[in-house]
Amino acid sequence: MTNSAAPHLLPVFARADIGFERGEGVWLIATNGDCYLDFTSGVAVNALGHAHPALVKALQEQATKLWHMSNLFQSPDGEKLAARLCSESFADFVFFCNSGAEALEGVIKLVRHHHFSKGHPERYRIITFEGAFHGRTLATLAATGSAKYLEGFGPPMDGFDQVAHGDIEAVKKAIGPATAGILIEPIQGEGGVRSAPLGFLKALRQLCDEKGLLLAFDEVQTGMGRTGDLFAHRRTGVTPDVMSLAKALGGGFPIGAVLATADAASGMGPGSHGSTFGGNPLAIAAANAVLDVMLRPGFFDHVQKMSLLLKQKLASVIDRHPDIVSEVRGEGLLIGIKAVVPSGDLIAALRNEKLLTVGAGDNVVRFLPPLIVTEAEIEDSVIRLERACAALSGSKRTAS
Repeated sequence: MTNSAAPHLLPVFARADIGFERGEGVWLIATNGDCYLDFTSGVAVNALGHAHPALVKALQEQATKLWHMSNLFQSPDGEKLAARLCSESFADFVFFCNSGAEALEGVIKLVRHHHFSKGHPERYRIITFEGAFHGRTLATLAATGSAKYLEGFGPPMDGFDQVAHGDIEAVKKAIGPATAGILIEPIQGEGGVRSAPLGFLKALRQLCDEKGLLLAFDEVQTGMGRTGDLFAHRRTGVTPDVMSLAKALGGGFPIGAVLATADAASGMGPGSHGSTFGGNPLAIAAANAVLDVMLRPGFFDHVQKMSLLLKQKLASVIDRHPDIVSEVRGEGLLIGIKAVVPSGDLIAALRNEKLLTVGAGDNVVRFLPPLIVTEAEIEDSVIRLERACAALSGSKRTAS
């Protein structure tokens, strides 16, 4: 990795020394003409791949009509998208914003305001979990609780109590008179593709019901088909009160959303929250087009079929290269491989084979192909992984 960005871009990204000029399906074409198999999907954003015809058509048509309007006025297309999201989930209301971090900010504010509106302003604290990642704003950094992200930005924002992932007794001990809710990712993406045990999620739901707390799911990465259903919560059988969405919601066009039940959102009246660009007509058009594709019969069946194939193929690589990779994790097409070698070395070796992947915590490499990936493309990716593992094994033997 290198910081070879243009000199006027703030150097906060360790950018690989590759630039891309176009994409098609699961492929990216670099400025030098090289073709790369994209198993990053813009970090779980390009769920329908690159230049999907339905998304291109929707944006082209909307671009000739209306780019922006104020939220002072009605949004018929935004209302349509909100109604569709509610019909497919637990929610009664939707708030549109621009990103995952902004969606999480909305979740945090909604959870706090829920109790304020019911006469309990002292209830503002939210329980979160080790290994979580909720965003880069000051509030979402505090919710994340990771020292490496918090360093240098002063005292963390108050209001978050972080406990061990999967430890229900630790959650019970953390609940106090000021607790307002619990925030969890059904599967931790950045945290190493770690799934929350189903029994743990059910226990959280029961605790929230008993204690009058709101259960919030962060589905920024797991939502919009990534786990093999439109939302991960539909596969768990556990229903949250509040949920954040972003990433794949716009298929690559920036949009986020907060979904909530009527009870959870009680008190959120005019002026309690807002966003200049939230519900932008271009973003709404893109998201409606994404839903059009994802809700077609058989779409999620395909995701689940490709997930099973990819997991089986990756497991066979582990059998042949236990010195390089040791475990397959995840659901749907949110797949992680735990590396034995440094994960950055594996990512670099895969990039040398023209396969793009993305790192995660716990020395994990994420495989996040577009949900439209084919069997042939999965086979191709595993061949490239085999070559990368062989190259790394050869390097280890040479070094020894």
